[in-house]
Amino acid sequence: MDIALLSMALSQGQVQQQASISVLKQAMGSAEQQGDSVQKLMSTTDAAMLQQAAQPHLGGNIDVKL
Repeated sequence: MDIALLSMALSQGQVQQQASISVLKQAMGSAEQQGDSVQKLMSTTDAAMLQQAAQPHLGGNIDVKL
């Protein structure tokens, strides 16, 4: 077996693996940011729902005059 060919194949495999790991890290970072955004949205929604449950008569009607 040719040593130079084997060395090139191993090097190419390592580069592909490093590129794959880099893409996965970017995807994980993006998923983490989305998770944080969803968590913030859920916490604000929970607060609004608690306020509505405490005062159910508020916000149910709108008075409109033309």
